[in-house]
Amino acid sequence: MEIDIRRPDDWHLHLRDGAAMAAVVPFTAARFARAIVMPNLKPPVTTTAQALAYRDRILAALPPGSAFSPLMTLYLTDRTDASEIEVASQSRWVKACKLYPAGATTNSDSGVTDIRRIDDVLARMSEAGLPLLVHGEVTGNVDVFDREHRFIDEVLAPTLQRFPKLRVVFEHITTARAVEFVKGARAGVGATITPQHLLHNRNAIFEGGIRPHYFCLPILKTESDREALLAAATSGDPRFFLGTDSAPHEQRTKENACGCAGMFSAHAGIELYAEAFESVGRLDKLEGFAADFGADFYQLPRNTDRIRLAKRDWSPPANYPYSKDGGALVPMRAGETVRWQMVT
Repeated sequence: MEIDIRRPDDWHLHLRDGAAMAAVVPFTAARFARAIVMPNLKPPVTTTAQALAYRDRILAALPPGSAFSPLMTLYLTDRTDASEIEVASQSRWVKACKLYPAGATTNSDSGVTDIRRIDDVLARMSEAGLPLLVHGEVTGNVDVFDREHRFIDEVLAPTLQRFPKLRVVFEHITTARAVEFVKGARAGVGATITPQHLLHNRNAIFEGGIRPHYFCLPILKTESDREALLAAATSGDPRFFLGTDSAPHEQRTKENACGCAGMFSAHAGIELYAEAFESVGRLDKLEGFAADFGADFYQLPRNTDRIRLAKRDWSPPANYPYSKDGGALVPMRAGETVRWQMVT
């Protein structure tokens, strides 16, 4: 069996920088026309000038002939100047700003400590139509499985009320509660869903022992949460769209006593979604989720070229080369079976 769909976009992607970025960007460029690139480098990408310089480095690392277009974001901090929003909104390539609650995930130490500290920035973003992308977890002494729920109640819902015109993407949602919140939210609110949260529940982290390559943030949740996410993604509701949150980490930083959070999925970034959609008999809904709804939210034209996927088992390698000093990158489903493969 084969299916033909409009070339998709990835609305949540980590590429890192330098040799690591050069090692992973070809995977995304082979599958996706565009991607929203996360700004949590070290140091973070906090200005338009830095974002455009980062974009130039990504373009330089692309394979010859690639038509992939990276779309950039700014990292919000307690000290972000609202005037920077004016610069960003006039840029062709900066498409959003990212809220990392301080300490919530990888390289988030410089993130926002209290969202009310950036109310002037959010007001300017609302006026300019620049979307806010949120990592939807609170931090502090909160159970890791409750952090998304608390974020909805304590941060997201009040922010949407204070800024009724602010466009918001609730990124990598992981719970049935988040699905229901987005469904009931006002216009201008969307959500991305990752392949790992559609295909796996939290048991995957502990199957046969601790499996660090299934550890991501927000963490995998319950089976009922996974089912709710899958129902939302395959429903044809335009508020839900593709965002892999592919997040490469070197193997030795994952496989240690305090491993990094993140799953690398770019090597099968559309194929894993096809597997998820097929599992509930909704392959007919894949194109909208993967190629239409995100473009519409970001007010960008839909892609015109197409890709073909074949129902064909293949096994990702144990690892891919990743860093100059011989470091390796373990992909999602390494040594296991992926049920679909891109053939064009």
